[in-house]
Amino acid sequence: MTDPLHAEGADSAGAVPGNVRHPPWLLISIGALGLAVLLVAGIGALIDRGAQFRIDAAIMLWTRHGAMHGVPIGPAWVRAAMVDITALGGVTVLTLVTIVVAGFLALKRLWLTLMLVLAGTISGAIAVATAKAIVARPRPALVDHLVQVSSASFPSGHATSSAIVYLTIAALVMQIVRGRPLRIYILGTAIVLVTLIGCSRVYLGVHWPSDVLTGWGFGSLWALMWWGIGASIRLRRAGESGRQASE
Repeated sequence: MTDPLHAEGADSAGAVPGNVRHPPWLLISIGALGLAVLLVAGIGALIDRGAQFRIDAAIMLWTRHGAMHGVPIGPAWVRAAMVDITALGGVTVLTLVTIVVAGFLALKRLWLTLMLVLAGTISGAIAVATAKAIVARPRPALVDHLVQVSSASFPSGHATSSAIVYLTIAALVMQIVRGRPLRIYILGTAIVLVTLIGCSRVYLGVHWPSDVLTGWGFGSLWALMWWGIGASIRLRRAGESGRQASE
């Protein structure tokens, strides 16, 4: 029996056996969304009340050898690499990645996955912008900024948006490819990218670690939500195909 969640070359395939129990994907999606909102709202409320996290200052000072205006740790090429890596989480690159993936899915006629990718990434961008506007946390002034920034600090736009885009795309594409090694590779690559981008923001001095951690959490839950939505739709489609075939 073809697994409707991993049918290569099609958005849904096969029929779902009646004796197979699947997780309640819609409930999982709703739960993930609720947790994502609670995470940002909870940490944001603490920040609005003036809460400061000791780990934030400790990590940022560590990147400067313990001095407020010290040079960054590591050789010169590390700084250059961090600047390059952080660009992978910028609006321009993330937009291009989304367009390229959308074009590929359109050429493959994977319309369901295409719509899910666009809906997940676009709605995620709106959510990040909204959270930034509401909390409006100032950028850290504890260390020198190694790149220019202008928007609010919480949550980290690069960390959150990269998690939303890369993890959501990975989660949805994993549902249409066959083979565990390939799915692991897709997810692993997305996780590595998101991790490096978030770490680069702290190294460059433009985000508190709590900005990045919250962004990672929100983006991961956002991707889980869209994974659940995609899985639910695919299983329902596969079930309808099975009923039609039996009639």
